[in-house]
Amino acid sequence: MTVLVFGSINMDLAAYVPVLPRAGETLIGDNFRTVPGGKGANQAVACARLGARVEMFGRVGDDGFGREHLAVLSSEGVGIAGIAVDRSAKTGVAIIEVDRHGENTIVVISGANMEIGEEDVDRCAAALHRASALLLQLEVPLDANLEIAKLAQARGVPVILDPAPARELPEEIFSLVDILTPNEVEAESLVGFAVNGRETAEQAAALLRQQGVGRVVIKMAHRGAYYAGENEAGWVKPFDVKAVDTVAAGDAFNGGVAAAIAEGTGFKEALRWGAAAGALTVMRRGAIDSLPTRADLDLLLSQ
Repeated sequence: MTVLVFGSINMDLAAYVPVLPRAGETLIGDNFRTVPGGKGANQAVACARLGARVEMFGRVGDDGFGREHLAVLSSEGVGIAGIAVDRSAKTGVAIIEVDRHGENTIVVISGANMEIGEEDVDRCAAALHRASALLLQLEVPLDANLEIAKLAQARGVPVILDPAPARELPEEIFSLVDILTPNEVEAESLVGFAVNGRETAEQAAALLRQQGVGRVVIKMAHRGAYYAGENEAGWVKPFDVKAVDTVAAGDAFNGGVAAAIAEGTGFKEALRWGAAAGALTVMRRGAIDSLPTRADLDLLLSQ
């Protein structure tokens, strides 16, 4: 079975700095890299590197960044037939600052990603019959996400939504989502109170489930992840690793979960895959460059 990824494609412009700058402050950086990224593309490559068959649906501009990104996705084994080349918009970019502790700030200029619409939904819908899961994020128009989620639910395809970047969501979307994977900041945006520990994670998950979500997984970085479903709840233990760059860690988590589902594992094992993939990602710099292989994952899980 195939994982379908409907989402964003950006070129990441990453600056590495001693500390994240304050308002009005100019810093001398340590390094600069231009690397393919975007939450949709990151999740697609994460799935592919872990052994899943993957097809990507989205848009790039008719420019150098777009052509470079398509070449990278293809070389990673991601199917790109569903990616449109938009001649009226530029490829999206993300401007990223990463400090020496691996923390980051990101500004996204969406470009062609926000031109995704009915034609893109139709291309993705035509592939749902061979899908084991559909991965969604929030760097593309919400209406398009809603439409493809409705079609996926009607065909029995599990919908995994990474509600990032954080934004207010309509109530309609929650009942379409089988697995919702916010981090602490995104969970706070969805429920209206700080999510910073076990008690608040439990409260947030319960509230989101009341709104119709099938399963909620709250990613809590070095503390692991809290999950809750109809008849199950608990914690996914974190892996003890040294973080150098947290960019794409959440994408790796979702990619790991989707790849495991495509392989037929149970839900709890899929969460272990996600946690391991995220942990391996923070050990390396970059977005797509940092995503682990299946051999990396198997080795960490065996330990």
